Parts: sequence; C-alpha cells; structure tokens
Amino acid sequence: MDQLTGVRIEAIDLAAWAPQALDVQAVAFGLTPEEVMVRLHIVGRHAQQPGVLAFGAFDAGRLVGFGYGMPNRREHWWSSVIEPYLVARGHGDWLDGVFAVTELHVLPEYQGQGVGSTLIRTLCEHSGLDRSILSAIDAETPARRLYRALGYRDLARAVHFPNTERRYAVMGAPLPLRTPPGAGPAGQSAPANSR
Repeated sequence: MDQLTGVRIEAIDLAAWAPQALDVQAVAFGLTPEEVMVRLHIVGRHAQQPGVLAFGAFDAGRLVGFGYGMPNRREHWWSSVIEPYLVARGHGDWLDGVFAVTELHVLPEYQGQGVGSTLIRTLCEHSGLDRSILSAIDAETPARRLYRALGYRDLARAVHFPNTERRYAVMGAPLPLRTPPGAGPAGQSAPANSR
C-alpha cells in the first residue's frame, strides 16, 4: 500500500498479529509484561468485533507500528466510561456513527517520520464513516499535538478510566483527517491512545 521512508503500511489480521503488536505497544507505551498479557486478551476480543480495521507499519518485514479501530458502539466498555463525560459537555452525539481509533503505537526509533500519521489516516480513510473519536493521555504530548494537527479537538478532558491513575482526553475529528502542515504525505507520529 503506502510507502513511507522505507516503511510499508498494509492491512493486517489483528488476531494473528496481536503478539507482535503488543510487543510494539509495550516499548512505545511502556507496558509491563503483566499489562501486555491483559491487553493481549483485550486485543483478541477486539479482533472479533464487527467492522474492526487494523494496519501495520513494516520495515524489512518487521512490525514497527500498528493501529486499529472499529465503529463505535455504545455498549462497548470504552463508550460506557466516556459517555457521562461527553454528555456533560454536550457531545453525546459523538458516541454514534463514528470510527473509534482504539490503539495507535509506533516504536520510538520510527517516531517523527510520519508513520503514526499515515497509520491513523489510513485507518480512518478505510472506515467509511465521516467522524472519528479516540482517547489520549490528557497531557501536552507529541500524540496530542499530532491529533490536533490532523483535525481532532477535545470533546472531554480529565476522563478517568478504571484501573489507571492517568487522566485521558477524548478527542473527535471530522473525516477525512487533515494532512499536517509541511508534512507532505504524512505527519509526525507518536505512541498514544490506550484503552
């Protein structure tokens, strides 16, 4: 599919690639082996969801980044957590008819080369929907800057997910996503978004 500084972006079978994807996430997001095992089961469940899309970034056959998402459904656990935050801010309509970017991670040595930007834009482009939603750590991180450059805006902040002390921001964007200024075919990439 897309060529990006020697990195190839292509569709992947999420269930088949889950172990390698979690290896990338562990490095990019700083997960412990225990957290990886828990998330491996979550990714396995997500792989069975209707409409799930997954893309990998490969360099010489090695997975160096990945992203996946699915059409959002209110009965999903993530939606049930963010719903009161969105409703309180008048954004409850962002739970319906949107593509939820579930995970997006790039190995540190491949960040800043447009890999993350290309992954998320490819995911959203293939979703067939006209809006996208995601969550990211509620701090001024490279991920948040990337998402803003792509057209995402804050819908809710200081969102608390069970079993984590970190606060998250929920962000939404119309599709297609923007190309960040000066990025050419892709923009800055960064590890982000965890559920």
